[in-house]
Amino acid sequence: MTRHVRVLAALAVLSAALTGCGDSGGQPPANGPSPARSVAASVPAVKGPPTLAPGAGGLTPVFARGGEGAGKTVALTFDADMTADQGPRAAGGERFDNPSLIALLRRLDVPSTVFMTGRWAEEYPTQAKEIGNDPLFEIANHSYSHYAFTPDCYGLPVVGEERMASDVQRAFAAFEKAGARNVVPYFRFPGGCYDDKARRALAPAKVTAVQWDVVSGDAFATDAGAVAREVLTGVKPGSLVVMHCTRSAAPVTEDAVRRVVPELRKRGYRFVKVSELMRH
Repeated sequence: MTRHVRVLAALAVLSAALTGCGDSGGQPPANGPSPARSVAASVPAVKGPPTLAPGAGGLTPVFARGGEGAGKTVALTFDADMTADQGPRAAGGERFDNPSLIALLRRLDVPSTVFMTGRWAEEYPTQAKEIGNDPLFEIANHSYSHYAFTPDCYGLPVVGEERMASDVQRAFAAFEKAGARNVVPYFRFPGGCYDDKARRALAPAKVTAVQWDVVSGDAFATDAGAVAREVLTGVKPGSLVVMHCTRSAAPVTEDAVRRVVPELRKRGYRFVKVSELMRH
């Protein structure tokens, strides 16, 4: 009988030990979460690119520069413009792309946001895919065909108010068809022209409109030094610079960037994409 009692006691101790390790019929301990819940709680949620809340009346929000928390950061942005009716000009040899500028940004390790029209992505799908799959870059929306969203915008043709949201969605569809993955929900009005009607019409697209506080003046410029001076004079902590990624319309941008980047780094600036600048 003594040996039998000792066996029963050992079994009781083993059972208590298993219960203490959390083996309680699949139920969590009374005073804490289950191990599975603890692991899940420790995994940070995956965050997408930041956006701004809609304005009063549901107007599309507008972002133009970083806040006080941005510090000495600056976002270089490049508009890849092409209209719906410029296909024949491209077929005739006019270049609306600028691969050597993109290559320079890679060599200099400058994170950048490219505001691309859907028509550009259709004309240069391989480049759109390469830019959109390179973690150094992100693609934002610049409309499908670079038509204006307000009247009297630098002579651009005007897209109808009822078609504004679908025009933006058409551009996003072009990026997807090209295979670009790093696409952010940001939109730049062609020519930078917008009003409350355009902001209201664009609301269904659920984008944040991105403007700028520094105009490089590179469009149709012939003096890279003058473009560089405009940027270097205008940049402040949190600045957002607008430039272009179109050889035929902005032939000196690459040379200007070659001058701007080392000088801003010498001044202590760090280059970021718009998605990072918007977090501050």
